[in-house]
Order: sequence, then C-alpha cells, then structure tokens
Amino acid sequence: MKRQMRPAAISFRCKSLLASAAILGLMTSAAVLTGTGSARAADQIIVGLVTKTDVNPYFVKLRQAAAAEAKVKGVKLIARAGKFDGDNEGQVSAMESLISAGAKGIMVTPSNSSGVLNIVKEARAKGIIVIALDTATDPADAVDATFATDNFQAGVQQGQYARAALAGKTPKLAMLDGTPGGTVDTFRHNGFLKGIGIAEGDPAIVGKQDTNGQQDKGQTGMENLLSAHPDINVVYTINEPAAEGAYAAIRAAGKTKSIVLTSIDGGCLGVKYVAAGKIAATVMQFPKKMAQQGLDAIVDYAKTGKKPTGFIDTGSYIITGTPLPGVTAKDVAFGEKNCWG
Repeated sequence: MKRQMRPAAISFRCKSLLASAAILGLMTSAAVLTGTGSARAADQIIVGLVTKTDVNPYFVKLRQAAAAEAKVKGVKLIARAGKFDGDNEGQVSAMESLISAGAKGIMVTPSNSSGVLNIVKEARAKGIIVIALDTATDPADAVDATFATDNFQAGVQQGQYARAALAGKTPKLAMLDGTPGGTVDTFRHNGFLKGIGIAEGDPAIVGKQDTNGQQDKGQTGMENLLSAHPDINVVYTINEPAAEGAYAAIRAAGKTKSIVLTSIDGGCLGVKYVAAGKIAATVMQFPKKMAQQGLDAIVDYAKTGKKPTGFIDTGSYIITGTPLPGVTAKDVAFGEKNCWG
C-alpha cells in the first residue's frame, strides 16, 4: 500500500525545489555575466608605450598624454621604459613583454635608432602596428610611421638664433650632445651646425661632451669644457635638462653675460629659464600631440585596418624673451601657454 505524503512534507519539498532552481538560475546568470566580462576584456584594445626613461620630464609628459588619450578612447595602455637614456636592451625587453601581452600597437621612442630593429620587425610580422614617437628609427621605414618633431629643422632654428645672438662675433662653440646612436641627437646636432653656419670638424667647435640628456652630466660636461676652453661664447645643448646643468656651470664660472646658451624642448621649466634670461632661446616641441596622434592612429588601425605611413611632423617653435632680426620666434607668453611638464 502506497504511503501518502503529508501536506507539510509536500510543501517543504516544493519550496526546496524552487530554492534550488533559483540558485541554479543565479549561478547560470553569474556565469553568463562573467563570460561577457571576459569577452569584453579579451576584446579590449591594448596599446603599448616604450619610452627612453620614465624620469625625464619630457617622457613623463609623453606617457601622461598617452594615458589620458587611452582613457578617452576606452583602450588599455601599458607603459614601459628603459632604465636610462641609452638602455637599448631594456627597451627590447619591454617590447617583447608587450608582444606577449597582446598589444595591437606599440609606440616607441628608441634610445638607439637601429638597436630596436629586430624586435620591431618581429612585432610587425605578428600584425602589430609599430609607431616611433619623438625619435625616428634608422632606417625610418623600419616602423609603420613616425610622429615627431622635425629634429633637424629644430636644430636649424636653434642654430640660427645662436648665430644672430652672437651679433657677428666669431663663434667658440661647445656642444653638449645627448646619447650617441639616436637619430634625435644626430639630427639636432647637424641641424644646429647648419643653422649657425659651421661645418663638422671646423675649429670653431672647441669641444663636445655627451650628456645623455641629463642635468648632472650637462653640468659636468660644461665644467670640463670651460676649464679647457675659457673663451667659449656659444653653447648648444641637446635638451633643457642638459641646458639647466650647463647654466649652473656657466654661472659658477661667472660667464652668464658672455655665453649664448640655447636648447630644445619647450618644457615649462625651460620656458621659465628663458623668461629669466638663463637660456637665450629654446625650441618648443609638442610631446602631447605626438602621444595623442600616435595612440589615435593605433586605435584607428585596430578598428578599420587603416595604417598611418611616413613621417608626421608635430611642429616646433623658437621661444625667446629677446627676439632678433631675421629669426622667426614666439614670445615667452606663448611658451608659458603651450609648455609641457
């Protein structure tokens, strides 16, 4: 004879079944949501950025601008850097990690313009777009495109101002270069010589020092050059940190009135030095524009397959508090409004 279940037992079992169904439904919904989230994460565009260092104010601004633009575009930015200006091995390792991370595109400011060619080739072979920022590779077409200052022309502008500031005096030139092997260093150096009207090897160039674009090395290099050549009357510097160091040495030697000090960068501190008369002129460049345009190009490629090509000049202007005849320049007010850092 079948045993009949009591109403209370039936009610309890129904409630248990309903509770189990509800839990299962929640678990299924959670699994779907998790899967959707993972899919979205997997579909997110990853953009890599590799700078020469992460301490130089110029590259700090470049990274900040790229991060801001990545947020606007809804993409993930992974930023890496060499340990110092010239750390080619560190930059190569950084690019390897970005390839492994699934970057759709990589922006790089190569410390050595030919030192990253193999890893750039590897990245492009995997369908990753590679864009040089600030510093061109050698050869230039090793990357898909370059967004940068025309550094040769920036050097020409710097040299033209220095020549005008000498007002007919015979130049006794000291050159505080950056890091050997970089196109930025070569282009700016050669452009300055063209602008001031001096050929490489001319005895008017009394000495050179490599600074790696660093303030302390700029000061030491300038001290060494002044010790050997106290008649120096014009100084080329690769960037404003080197110029800041050079000024400290010039001031200590009591030669601020007799030496024309020039630079390139356009950082806010550099513009302040121009306003104070410590640097006669600096050539402003626009790292924010480089980072924004480079990142936008990668996102556009990821969405449409369209690649940028060639060299895209992001512009440069002489900033000075002392305009000179025959030299096109912007004033300090423009510099303060448009400086970076």
